[in-house]
Amino acid sequence: MMSRRHFLQIAAGAGAALAAPRAFAIGNPSYPSRSVKWVVPYAPGGATDVLSRLICQRLSDRLGQSFIVENKPGAGGNIGTQAVITSTPDGYTLLLTSTANAINASFDPTLPYDFAKSITPVAGVARIPLVLVVNNDLPVKSVADFIAYAKANPGKMSIASSGIGTSLHLSGELFKSMAGVQFTHVPYRGSAPGLTDVMSGQIQGMFDNVTSSFELVRAGKLRALGVTTRERSDILPDVPPIADTLAGYETSSFYGVGAPFDTPREIVDLLNREIDMALSDAGIKARIAELGAIPLHGNPGEFGGMLTAETERWRKVVELSGIRKE
Repeated sequence: MMSRRHFLQIAAGAGAALAAPRAFAIGNPSYPSRSVKWVVPYAPGGATDVLSRLICQRLSDRLGQSFIVENKPGAGGNIGTQAVITSTPDGYTLLLTSTANAINASFDPTLPYDFAKSITPVAGVARIPLVLVVNNDLPVKSVADFIAYAKANPGKMSIASSGIGTSLHLSGELFKSMAGVQFTHVPYRGSAPGLTDVMSGQIQGMFDNVTSSFELVRAGKLRALGVTTRERSDILPDVPPIADTLAGYETSSFYGVGAPFDTPREIVDLLNREIDMALSDAGIKARIAELGAIPLHGNPGEFGGMLTAETERWRKVVELSGIRKE
């Protein structure tokens, strides 16, 4: 016969299991009562979609309503961003925030909104290092070699990017300023065509997210000289930080979640807890690691502080480069 103590233990465990999917609802039991739209302000594909779909599937499973990824590309992320910040602040429209939001705050003087005052920070998702890659035939093996070669061949080198005003472009501009070198910037519509031209030798190098270039480096199709973060990337452990040669150099791409300003705090806290838990899930952690990304844990205030710091960091780079959207 089952003892009373054993029965109570099983009953308690079963009750906890049944309650777990809805435990988040305390304080706001009605949210979410319908599907939630997760706006990605970029075209389908790449890290933005992978990260978004990973988190949305987890939220759908946990919260009992569909979290649906909706791609709204255009204007460097501004079309999707504006669609979210002008929507009702009820938790049913969320934004995949990114480095572009931090950059555009100073790069694009035509913005019809103040991002910092129009968004409610919800949670961080991931940070992705960039890597300086070069054509295999370029006679350089390190960041120091690259700087020396650029100085010896002023104006003869070209560096690709995924577009004017992107983190890839401005990482190159920061490098130019700090290293005292010159090279021609060649913007492309995305990373892929730029990487193709670097491999062919039409372009000498590129600053790119490790997500889209590490397999080319591993396959020996490109040479990686340095990563842009202070620490080495787990996905390219043999590639040193550029800061080892160029002290103080640091950039990266980041992704997080925002909601329209004035979204109720209990909804923000609920989403933050669930997203933070998702980032600790073994399967999601493994998939994020496969992308070369680093999970961004923290509460809404910490993510908001990071947004402020990143906006200031990129403001300085924009001012240093003298480049503004026309």
